[in-house]
Amino acid sequence: MSEVSPVVTIEEPAAAFFQCADSPWLMLSCLPKFGLRRRHAVASVMPDLSGLLAANAATLKAMGLPREIIEPVQAWQQQDCGHPVVARARAIRNACQAQGIWLLTLGDADYPEPLHHIHDAPLVLYCQGRRPLLQRNQIGIVGSRNATRAGLDHARRFASALSDQGFLVTSGLALGIDGAAHAGALDAGHETLAVIGSGLDRLYPSQHRKLAQRITGQGLLMSEYPPGERARAAHFPQRNRIISGMSRGVLVVEASLRSGSLITARLALEQGREVFAIPGSVHSPVARGCHHLIKQGARLVETVDDVLEELEAWCSAPDVPAGRPQQAAAAADLHPREIAVLEALGYDPQSTDQLCSETGLPADQLMQSLLLLELQGLVSSVPGGFQRIA
Repeated sequence: MSEVSPVVTIEEPAAAFFQCADSPWLMLSCLPKFGLRRRHAVASVMPDLSGLLAANAATLKAMGLPREIIEPVQAWQQQDCGHPVVARARAIRNACQAQGIWLLTLGDADYPEPLHHIHDAPLVLYCQGRRPLLQRNQIGIVGSRNATRAGLDHARRFASALSDQGFLVTSGLALGIDGAAHAGALDAGHETLAVIGSGLDRLYPSQHRKLAQRITGQGLLMSEYPPGERARAAHFPQRNRIISGMSRGVLVVEASLRSGSLITARLALEQGREVFAIPGSVHSPVARGCHHLIKQGARLVETVDDVLEELEAWCSAPDVPAGRPQQAAAAADLHPREIAVLEALGYDPQSTDQLCSETGLPADQLMQSLLLLELQGLVSSVPGGFQRIA
C-alpha cells in the first residue's frame, strides 16, 4: 500500500480488532512489499490469502517472503498493537467505524463475483451506502470530464433507461459524463454506484459532494483507498479497473484519444467485458476516442436497445442452479464461433493472443465469444487469460 495521510481514529479494544472478520484482510492490505506479483505467488500455494497470517516463520521463509512481511505477520499473531503495520491497520479500522464506513473484503460472501475473477481484485474496499447493491448486475458508464451538452444528455438518458431495465449504473464520480450518469440514475428514482480514487473522507472532486451524499443515501459509494488518502493521478487507472471489473459491460459516451475512459475500455476488454461506444461528430475532439473504440471492435450504440441486445442474457437469464447438466445444455446451443473458441480452450489458462492465433478470430469477436461462454458458465476469466471449466 502507498504511504497515506495520517488517519484520525477512535480507540477500540485490541481484542475486538483481532476478532473482527474483516481485520485479517485489512492487515493484508497494509503489509509492505505485498504487491500483486507476490500475492499471486502466495495464492498459488495458499488459495485463501488470509491463511498467510496464521503461517509460522519457517513457512513464511520457505515461501520466499521478506523480513518486511514476516515481522508484521508475527506481530499480528502476537496481537502486538505496537507494531507499526498492526497499528496502521487498527487505526484504519477505527477511522472507518468513526465515519460510518464499512469494509468489503475479498473473503466476504457478497464480494461481487465479476470483480472476484479479475487478476488484481482488491483485497479490501471501503464503502458507504447500501450493501445489497453489490449483487446487482452492473453497467459502467464513463466518459470525458469536458463533455458537451449533448454528451451529458446522452449519459443521463442512457443511465436512466438502463436503470429502468434493472442494471445498476456504475461510474467514477468524475466531472462530466460520470457525474451525469450518476445523476441520471438517481433522478429517475434508481440506485447508482460510484468508485472514487481517494479515501471516502477526502472526496474528489469536491464539486460532487452533494452528488456523493445522494449516492450514499440512495446507492453505494466505494473506494480502494482508506480514510485519509487524498486523490492522486495514479489512483484513477486503479479505480477504473474496479468499475470495469464489477460491470457486465462498459458504455463510453464521449472520450478524447487521451482519455482515462479509454483505459477503462481497455481494461474491460482484458477482463472479458463488452464495450460500447456512442459515435459523435467527426469534428469533435471528445468523439475521437469513441470512434477509435468502434474501429477496434466496440459495439456502436445509438439506442439503449443496442446495449440490451448484447447483455440480454443478464436481463432474462433465469435463476437456476449451476452444474454440469445446465452447462451441457448451454454448450449444445452455442453458435459455431463459440464452439470453436470452447474447443480451443483447455483447462489451463490461455491468453487472448493464443486464442486469437488458434481460432483465427479477430480480438473483438474473440472477446465477445469469451464473454458469452463465461455467461453460460463454460469458461472462466483467470490470471493469465481464460480457461475452460466445463
